[in-house]
Amino acid sequence: MNIDPRPSVIEERLKNIKRVIAVTGWKGGIGKSVTATTLALLLAKKGYKTGLFDLDFAGASDHIILGAKGLFPKEEKGLEPPVYEGVKFMSVVFFSENKAVPLRGANVSDAIIELLAITQWGELDFLVLDMPPGINDAALDVMRFARKAEVLAVTTPSVLAHDVLSRSMALYKNLKVPVLGVVENMSPGRARAGVSACIKTDTGLEKAIGRPSALLKTAFARDLSRTLKNLNLP
Repeated sequence: MNIDPRPSVIEERLKNIKRVIAVTGWKGGIGKSVTATTLALLLAKKGYKTGLFDLDFAGASDHIILGAKGLFPKEEKGLEPPVYEGVKFMSVVFFSENKAVPLRGANVSDAIIELLAITQWGELDFLVLDMPPGINDAALDVMRFARKAEVLAVTTPSVLAHDVLSRSMALYKNLKVPVLGVVENMSPGRARAGVSACIKTDTGLEKAIGRPSALLKTAFARDLSRTLKNLNLP
């Protein structure tokens, strides 16, 4: 019988992380990655030891949002994420040469489990996970192995986005996964039922992509920062 040792290794890798925030969403273009990246930068700016892990094999983009170039983890009994703008940063893009990854189903799950097992985070106050989109095998595996993770869901005012959100949240509830809250991005400012916080459309956000200092000065970042206390975050 072959026993996979990685689950126990992952538990060891994550044991010194106080909180794991899994930022997730179920439609493209809703701002999941910008939310995850900005959240990590905000927490680091507040003085917390913070990590950011881009697990979106289909569309890794946190490195673009950060403007992180020429980075690669150091090998030391696993992989030590490089520190960028005060954030320990790990991404699938380090191993894909910024190309689409031709993996299917179980192979994606296996690759994510491997990354979780080999990454040395050390002591962190927060680890922000930019989750694989939707609720599929890969996303469920992350939640299964990162057992202390709390979900932060991102949606938009779209009727379709909210419909998918409600179904997905019901599934998380059935799986007994703790939900930190729901952030409505590109919001008109009127929170719907079930929405924890609203972030209004920021026309200047696109110009700040790739420049963390500029990103933290955007209305988007200010709105997200104001929501942190509502979501039981610092």
